[in-house]
Amino acid sequence: MRYEIRVEGHVSKTLAKVFPELDHVVMSGQTVLFGPVIDDAHLYGLLARCQSLGLRVLEMRQLPD
Repeated sequence: MRYEIRVEGHVSKTLAKVFPELDHVVMSGQTVLFGPVIDDAHLYGLLARCQSLGLRVLEMRQLPD
């Protein structure tokens, strides 16, 4: 499965390193993290990392394969 997680604001390259399994792009005042997600536990772990870093998740969606 591949997912996209949009967070508010610009995530620095240093902060993006907390998500080594995901690529990221900054656009329109948002940062889009995207890449493979192994299972539900991995997905919840990614969301927990966002929360612990104070990132506001605007949207999360599964991408077509």
